[in-house]
Amino acid sequence: MFADPGTPCCPRWSSNQGGRRTAATTWRIALTMTAHRHGSMLRWAVLAKIEPGVYETHACDNRRAMRRLTTIVGPTASGKTTLAVELAEQIDAEIIGADSRQVYRRMDIGTAKPTPDERTAARHHLIDVVDPDEPFSLGRWLDLAKDALEEVWSRGKRPLLVGGTGQYVWALLEGWRVPRVPPDDSLRAELESRAPSELVEEMRRVDPEAEAFVDPRNVRRVVRALEVYHATGKPFSHWRRKEPAGFESLAIGLRLGREELYRRIDQRVEEMFAGGLVDEVRGLLAEGYSRELPSMSGIGYREVCEYLAGEIDLETAVERTKTGTHRLARHQNSWFKAGDERIRWIEAGDGAPDEAKRLVEEFLQTTHTFSAARGAPVRRG
Repeated sequence: MFADPGTPCCPRWSSNQGGRRTAATTWRIALTMTAHRHGSMLRWAVLAKIEPGVYETHACDNRRAMRRLTTIVGPTASGKTTLAVELAEQIDAEIIGADSRQVYRRMDIGTAKPTPDERTAARHHLIDVVDPDEPFSLGRWLDLAKDALEEVWSRGKRPLLVGGTGQYVWALLEGWRVPRVPPDDSLRAELESRAPSELVEEMRRVDPEAEAFVDPRNVRRVVRALEVYHATGKPFSHWRRKEPAGFESLAIGLRLGREELYRRIDQRVEEMFAGGLVDEVRGLLAEGYSRELPSMSGIGYREVCEYLAGEIDLETAVERTKTGTHRLARHQNSWFKAGDERIRWIEAGDGAPDEAKRLVEEFLQTTHTFSAARGAPVRRG
């Protein structure tokens, strides 16, 4: 777990004088260089007889300064992966995937995973995590993402979060509290057997605040809210509270006109089918993976399953995959709105790498603290 930014990250010594802050960057550089020679900042502070409060403040600031996360967001086919790989090579970063479909092994073509060359050029995390028949949740992704961040930081590298699954991205950046409650099949069956109006009435009774973010017309969401309540004893709204993320972040969004985005999507879909998507799905079915699995319900996989079952022809499967991906892009844009001040928007295209690099260099040289409460990055240096 991340250190709470509000608590000391270094040993606290008793002192009559509180931590005294200064903007002397050269002091920090000298401290760091000398610390390497003496083995640790703490030991050097003792040898140099640094005032404890001053040492504590600067050492903590130094450690926190290393906890910075750059994020690249945008709809599918906007060029996130290409930009991320190029940027990762320039800033010595490792990529952490924020894509709910790319976590599945053996599902490569239909999820548009990074190519082998791209994965060689930059190390990737959170891709090929589970088999297609394994359950996967937001809570599990958050746990894995936090572990990956710690690993990258521990090796002195820079993490680069990349993906279009908005729920994953904001859950990490905003510090969402997510209940680790696996689906309870028996409880879910009992709840789903009841009338929707009865379920909504129970949700309102046990969790009056839930209706603010759970659509009562969405039975699946109402059932999940009640499932969490019965499993944890706490209302679903309790888990909507946020905690400090424990790092500084910069979110870069790729902006692309709808016409050009749809053109890219259609081209990608055609390349997927030409590149072996049908054979990929046929192979998964042959291995025993049911078309009813959540992983197989993804766009492209569902349509190919229908084609292989003789329910539609290949041309219809291609067109439905294009239409479904257009719809996905619109949904992703609802998570990453053009007017969202938490995101620094750049135009997708040839100039994107240079502009992204400029923003990242500025971010690394200053302090942009993501503030969910204020809804915008705050520069402090």
